[in-house]
Amino acid sequence: MSAIRPLPPELINQIAAGEVIERPSSVVKELVENSLDAGATRIEVDIEQGGARLIRVRDDGGGIPKDELPLAVASHATSKIGSFDDLEHVASMGFRGEALASVSSVARFALTSRARGEDAAFRIEVDGGKLQAARPAQHPQGSSVEVRDLFYNVPARRKFLRAERTEFAHIDDLLKSLALARSKVEFRLSHNGKPVRMLKAARDENAALQRVAEVLGEEFPAQSLRIDHAAAGLHLSGWVGLPTASRSQADSQYFYVNGRLVRDRIVAHAVRQAYADVLFHGRHAAFVLYLELDPAGVDVNVHPAKSEVRFREQRLVHDFLFRTLHEALAQTRAGQVVTNAQSSDGVLAMASTTQAAYANPMPVRTSTPAWSGQFSQNRLNLGVRDEPLADYAALLGEPGNASVVAAMPLPETEEGEAPPLGFAIAQLKNIYILAENAQGLVLVDMHAAHERITYEKLKTGRAYSNLRSQLLLVPLQVSVSAKEAAAAEEHADALAEWGLELSRSGPSGVVVRRIPALLEGADVAQLCRDVLGELAQHGSSRRLQELENELLSTMACHGSVRAGRRLSVPEMNALLREMEATERSGQCNHGRPTWTQLSLGELDRLFMRGR
Repeated sequence: MSAIRPLPPELINQIAAGEVIERPSSVVKELVENSLDAGATRIEVDIEQGGARLIRVRDDGGGIPKDELPLAVASHATSKIGSFDDLEHVASMGFRGEALASVSSVARFALTSRARGEDAAFRIEVDGGKLQAARPAQHPQGSSVEVRDLFYNVPARRKFLRAERTEFAHIDDLLKSLALARSKVEFRLSHNGKPVRMLKAARDENAALQRVAEVLGEEFPAQSLRIDHAAAGLHLSGWVGLPTASRSQADSQYFYVNGRLVRDRIVAHAVRQAYADVLFHGRHAAFVLYLELDPAGVDVNVHPAKSEVRFREQRLVHDFLFRTLHEALAQTRAGQVVTNAQSSDGVLAMASTTQAAYANPMPVRTSTPAWSGQFSQNRLNLGVRDEPLADYAALLGEPGNASVVAAMPLPETEEGEAPPLGFAIAQLKNIYILAENAQGLVLVDMHAAHERITYEKLKTGRAYSNLRSQLLLVPLQVSVSAKEAAAAEEHADALAEWGLELSRSGPSGVVVRRIPALLEGADVAQLCRDVLGELAQHGSSRRLQELENELLSTMACHGSVRAGRRLSVPEMNALLREMEATERSGQCNHGRPTWTQLSLGELDRLFMRGR
């Protein structure tokens, strides 16, 4: 070992660059965030050769005075914080004061700026770690940063750059994510002298939604719910995609904390749980969400690239996100379409597909029973066995009584109105129900629809009844981590309410004495590890509820009308009315859609009418 000695500044900056500057898009991120912190309303990004040859970021922000230009490229020099209290309440995108110093140590760097109120602009250059004196230059108010020949003096890093197209794609994706964070700022992007993207500043919510559409696709606004909800010092706003608009990859998920795009396990877990009951297996939700909270409630100084945060009240944030999204998705019912306007409760907004048409309802076929809003649930006589409901009622401690899960209020509609899903007109192949509503043709998968209805009844019954627990003949000793054992001790009462009775038996062990009767036959040891693992990590767990829901889903599947069953018109209409009254009825328990709408316009186009 050689003697201990301080590192030279150039090496310190290159080490810092290794943490912050991973690829050209990392440079763009640091420069654009500086522009946003400077109050820019227009940001232009020019790229050459995927950023390897040139990255230029120009803005119309506040600019930097001549005397402060050398400090802008000095290590840990910043105008954004000045005390420990400032670090506890970071409201800016950047704050460490190491970005420009790091970038200038691995590229040929130039900064030109004209401060607000100044008559002239000045330019500094850094090459090979050597800073040149500031000299006059021509530039409007704002700043321009030029980064040429990235990693020219670190050939090992330069060899790891990908193809030009790949590196530019990362820059484009990054700029889109930043544009979603600041909808009132105009962004322009060019590559090799050709304009690629121009996102105009949004002055209202409709324009902001249009920007979202430019990033996530033009179809996203029509397939999303508007979220705007506040509680416990937290405010969540934005848009979440409907389950039917899910994607095969998690590439359309944007979550911002106080304007900063983050990837956080607490957030990911809460969102995944909120969609658990409506999302098809292997699919991923699309969303653009903004969480606002007191800066003191979140630590943004836990990752060099500032892509991760740590919430001081993790459980509060997790539960707030889950409940807000869960309740929003629960209100989606078959026959409703999204309006993307804020509702009275501030959570989401939807409207019946027939609202606009009620003033001029379409005529109803005479073969269809007249709608009176008084369809009784007893009319839904699908000949389905009652054993699943009866068995479940027994587990609730009410043997032979399935009424606890059979009550489902139906929507009240005035005589003459067309209900959202319309009136049944036929059954296709004993699988699909065809109905006519004010917009045109509705197609319903009758098994998927009835499966969701039955499933929601079973869950409602569970929510309003006491679950029975099953006493194990021999208490089971389960080895867990010390952290999980502590969680078992802390949350023992809450677990007992779900029928899981366990106690800590040592530093890293628990003893299980009872389990929910619904889960008889389950792998008890693995169940406990799953539950305690979530409690230790997130402060809450829905694993018990998820397992019970899986069982109820299976029961609902077997207890629902099967494909191939011939239904009468009254039975079909009764099923449509129950769909309109059932939460999450737009999807079955497995996330598949239960219905679809073909408008008259779409039907006309199929047959080229009016052409």
